[in-house]
Amino acid sequence: MQAKASSPDDIFDARVSVPHSNYRSLSSTYTLPMDARLPNKSELIRITPFLAALSPESAEQAVESVVTRRHPANQVILLENDWGNSVYFIVEGWVKIRTYNLDGKEVTLNILGKGEVFGEMAPLEEIPRSTDVITLVPTIIGNMPAQHFVKLLNTEPLAGMYLVRLMARRLRQVNRRLRLRESDSQSRVADILLFLADGQGKVAGQGMEIPNLPHRELSGLSGLARETVTRVLSKLEKKGLIERDRDILKIIDVGALESLLV
Repeated sequence: MQAKASSPDDIFDARVSVPHSNYRSLSSTYTLPMDARLPNKSELIRITPFLAALSPESAEQAVESVVTRRHPANQVILLENDWGNSVYFIVEGWVKIRTYNLDGKEVTLNILGKGEVFGEMAPLEEIPRSTDVITLVPTIIGNMPAQHFVKLLNTEPLAGMYLVRLMARRLRQVNRRLRLRESDSQSRVADILLFLADGQGKVAGQGMEIPNLPHRELSGLSGLARETVTRVLSKLEKKGLIERDRDILKIIDVGALESLLV
């Protein structure tokens, strides 16, 4: 049974022997004109929770060092083993945090969207990057020089508190994913949807809306085969737990989805 609405899952991975007949990438469903206006300083502060958490004076000083740029889909922003010269803020769009296992297979660690920060660990530890970051769609990203970021943490308590909360949230998410790694496929897919809702969800009535990501990306996050992800999503849709549109996946009842976690 196919989904009620076409979804942007049909990405062909060159490493997969048989492509899906309805090949389409996420970037083809998400448009960001490359001449779109970049945000001004006040908009950048409003969009970025890290900056918005600061005092008005500190935020205005911090944003002076941020440079925003447009990036096309599938562009590598950071490479593993690069040195941490900047910290990045997503103004619009989505990026994927990835690495590779010992067999050379890509492993998706996280999907980040508007307002999220990435690349913050390498400058703090003064070591090379540990992952790659690649855009999934046309994306606008602001970058702050690492030395400005570190200085901000040393002089602005609110910046440090925000970073601590961010690290705690991400650690909690990872711990839950690890705990469910041996669970059944329905629990693992439900957990990934809740994981994305925790980071990128928008309240919509009684439910939450998240990006309708390609099933290949959900597969990478859950560790399941793409075909398994597709099958589980169809079952969840039949049960009335989710609804899918071209760009949006709506979790109808977050509590009901959480009850599937075993």
